[in-house]
Amino acid sequence: MTTLITALPAASMAANLHLLLPITLATAAFSAMFQLVLTALVIRQRLRSGINLLDGGDAPLARRIRAHGNFTETVPLALLLMLLLELAGWNSGLLLGCAGLLVAGRVLHAIGILIPTARTSRGVGMLFTVNSLFAMAVAAGWTVFRVTLGE
Repeated sequence: MTTLITALPAASMAANLHLLLPITLATAAFSAMFQLVLTALVIRQRLRSGINLLDGGDAPLARRIRAHGNFTETVPLALLLMLLLELAGWNSGLLLGCAGLLVAGRVLHAIGILIPTARTSRGVGMLFTVNSLFAMAVAAGWTVFRVTLGE
């Protein structure tokens, strides 16, 4: 089976790579790096506390697990919607706005969970995340509706 990587010469692939879904790719790259940071925070607290499973009643570990979990619960669906909208040719301004809201929302939400005194950050982060998901869901629904009507 031939893959894109083996089918294209390295120079050709490098020259064309910037054309492939840049908004989704950038958002996914940031998300992966941030996910690694959240994972490292959980691992570090597990090593400090000696707790290998669940949170063992350790509040800092519980907050880190929840920040990691919430990120993991919301980002994949957002990236999938973003990918499908970018493939469908949606306006890059809309997608950049949604990507910005998603990234800012996830960072603010994590800060709000990890730092107990930053409660406002958590709420604003969820508001940004939900608005990003909502906008992309409406755009996806509109795309299906438009195509179904034959426009």
